[in-house]
Amino acid sequence: MRQNTKICRAALTRLPCFNNKGQRVGKRLLVVDDSRVSRMIIKSKVASLRPDWEVFEAATGDEAVAIAPQLRPDFVTMDVNMPGISGFEATERLIKLLPQARIALLTANIQESSRERACAMGVKFVQKPVTEAAIQQAVDYFQAAP
Repeated sequence: MRQNTKICRAALTRLPCFNNKGQRVGKRLLVVDDSRVSRMIIKSKVASLRPDWEVFEAATGDEAVAIAPQLRPDFVTMDVNMPGISGFEATERLIKLLPQARIALLTANIQESSRERACAMGVKFVQKPVTEAAIQQAVDYFQAAP
């Protein structure tokens, strides 16, 4: 088994899994939220639902955009209101960088205009607070990926 020795700014919750050909197996999730508590709750729940997924985190949209090309996440949970670029702007950039990634906006910003913008971008809108039900909604969306 190959081990990832390169350190990045994202926090890795577990070692990556590789098959006997050295190819990555399992999925990668990038959790983007300026709330450390929210990131911890999401990571914990996802780890219990999908222990085969690698979970990374970023505290800002800027950080997510910077590390995503290297991490190449399959899925992203994105807060909207964060320091620096907004979650909407970060999502737009991630869509350009990683068009295959499925993104779920987990946000307390529940205005209809936010829902419409998420829909127009082709991402899932999930209302905060970060609860088991909200996280399950995001994971279900990710698992429905083709």
